Amino acid sequence: MTDSRISKFAEILVQHSARVVPGDRILLEGTTAAEPLLRELYIQILEKGGIPHLMMALPGTMPFSQDEMFLTYAKDTQLDFVPTFYKLAYEQFEGRIRIHSATNTRGTTNIDPAKIQRRGKATSVITEAQFRRGADGSFKWVTTLFPTEAYAQDASMSLKEYEDFVFGAVHANEADPIAFWKSVEVKQQSAVDFMKGKNQVILRGPNVDLTLSVKGRTFMNSFGTFNMPDGEIYTGPVEDSVNGWVKFTYPANYGGTSVEGAELTFSNGRVTTAKADKNQDFLLKTLDTDAGSRSLGEFAIGTNFDIQRFTGNILFDEKIGGSFHMALGAGYPETGSKNKSAIHWDMICDMRKDSEILVDGELFYKDGQFVFEK
Repeated sequence: MTDSRISKFAEILVQHSARVVPGDRILLEGTTAAEPLLRELYIQILEKGGIPHLMMALPGTMPFSQDEMFLTYAKDTQLDFVPTFYKLAYEQFEGRIRIHSATNTRGTTNIDPAKIQRRGKATSVITEAQFRRGADGSFKWVTTLFPTEAYAQDASMSLKEYEDFVFGAVHANEADPIAFWKSVEVKQQSAVDFMKGKNQVILRGPNVDLTLSVKGRTFMNSFGTFNMPDGEIYTGPVEDSVNGWVKFTYPANYGGTSVEGAELTFSNGRVTTAKADKNQDFLLKTLDTDAGSRSLGEFAIGTNFDIQRFTGNILFDEKIGGSFHMALGAGYPETGSKNKSAIHWDMICDMRKDSEILVDGELFYKDGQFVFEK
């Protein structure tokens, strides 16, 4: 018997996130581990008049996320190959639903970072199309996760506990989850409105002393249309404006490698010094991926207080209420970001104690809460 929460989860993704209408060509990405959700999505997309294109991968062969088999055996010419169908879909389809569904989240840990970088550069044309078309509204993409034993282990939970956590985080337990996510949009809009026309942002706390400019940039209200679960406001800082220092309080996971205690110093928008307590070499090599990988493409504040524990998965962790995160590499064009890169690496810092954010000299955020005058 299918878990009723899976049907509700699919409803959220089809009706709220991907907003499927008749004729929409929707690319479905996932592994066989996510078969129950992929099956339900396939049916519901058809019921909405859409045309699902299912790309179901074996565990360890999913492009752009868990593709350790390809990275292990591919030669340089294969690493440089741009997947034909994916390129076509991202450039022409109306939508994409990606279901992360790894059975081993450490599959790429021991793969040479140079191979991962090379593959990332080749597929960056696909990511660029995703961001560009997502910004102009012609491509409705959303990324989410289906609970597996691997994710549960990373989160130090049983599979049942993790299933309850995931379905709770996306609000698949509720009678009308779409109404909930629309209410998130309303709640966050006041912070987005406050940031209109602002210039300077200063972050201070035990783990951060950073200044950046958002002049001419747009803050976006993120309420489940690109990520599920969601809960953040984000922008792209002016590329050469970031100065100062930050030590990220949670492990920064990228491509199956976990970097702990990452600490970055910025000067005129670029990382000039970087160190970490664990996997520092990986951090340094990834920073040298390309011209844009030492600059920030995103600055964001997590607003989801239903997510209060670190799970080792960025889809959930970056939304933690009372935190901010920054992404090295590619920015989102809709924010005004001009930074381009083959990477987009989110890193998270807790702001719930002795921390504040000032905007043009006015207290905007303190100890994990918005405090501006509405």
